[in-house]
Amino acid sequence: MSQVVIIGCGVVGAAIAYELSLIPGLTITVLDKQPPAQAATGAALGVLMGAISHKIKGNAWKMRQASIQRYETLIPELEALLNRQIPFNRQGILMLCFAGEDLSRWEKLVEIRHTQGWHLEIWDAAQLQSRCPQLSHEIIGAIYSPQDRQLDPVALTLALVDAAQRNGVTFKFGVTVLEEEATNTDVRHIQTTAGQVDVDWLIVAAGLGSTPLTASLKQPIDIRPVLGQALHLRLAQPMGRADFQPTITGNDVHIVPVTDIEYWVGATVEFPNNGDEIVADAALLEKVKQQAIAFCPSLEEATILKTWSGLRPRPEGRPAPVIGLLPGYSNVLLATGHYRNGVLLAPATAQAIRELIERSLNQDK
Repeated sequence: MSQVVIIGCGVVGAAIAYELSLIPGLTITVLDKQPPAQAATGAALGVLMGAISHKIKGNAWKMRQASIQRYETLIPELEALLNRQIPFNRQGILMLCFAGEDLSRWEKLVEIRHTQGWHLEIWDAAQLQSRCPQLSHEIIGAIYSPQDRQLDPVALTLALVDAAQRNGVTFKFGVTVLEEEATNTDVRHIQTTAGQVDVDWLIVAAGLGSTPLTASLKQPIDIRPVLGQALHLRLAQPMGRADFQPTITGNDVHIVPVTDIEYWVGATVEFPNNGDEIVADAALLEKVKQQAIAFCPSLEEATILKTWSGLRPRPEGRPAPVIGLLPGYSNVLLATGHYRNGVLLAPATAQAIRELIERSLNQDK
């Protein structure tokens, strides 16, 4: 039995644990110093921008496509196994267009997606008002992506943990890694506050915690924090059409239906000024709120139920995410630094890690 240890139980670590639990012959342990779905996962809005993104080729598009496709099977798979619902909005994503915007790049994207087997629609102002009467009349049109999705990241992560546990995965929360014991190109043991853990494969999915873990192995992966703030709003009555409640996005502001009268709105993008410390800027959150109100004027009457923030892990000087072997090691895999796309890319990341481990197991036979 190969001993697989995953460090980190945000949405990425949980997705990897579940995906690997489907492989016979693995003993899987997940370690995290916090409960599941904290940090970046707990602050995410769960907007899955695949077909509507302008990533059209290479690994960036392949991973988005793989994740969107996997979610269509993963959500019903988890719901059937656990006998509970996971909030999953299948009504698509609506990207708003504004006066002066060049629609030719969208027309080109519609054509590209069609050749790739995906569907996008360009709506004029009349179509937009018909489908989404809650939107401002100043918006000239929109791009509608019916195959993109939105989900609740915390509910998904907890479901992945429960499903992985049913498949035999051991989760240890409140556990801190103290030391990784390396010999030549392998890590064979790690010391934790809960004792020594033996390792055949070590998977680092710890977000911002990945930097000190890799630094202790003399191969530091530099990941920096970027803060995001969001709002949970409640209206006295539903806005728009009851039968059509897509995620609405424009100028990097998302309006996410939670219930027929509640919405998440976000998120800010705030970089550290000095070092890694970031203090949430209330003015930036207010700016996001006012932008959402400009899109949907009825949000002006909404009550703020909650505000929250979280730190996203952004790799320094390299593209996000960081997936693959840690340089110099044959059994340490990285699945970290997803920045703003951890929820979107979690299934594809899990599949990539699974493929790497399965390939190695097949070579050893």
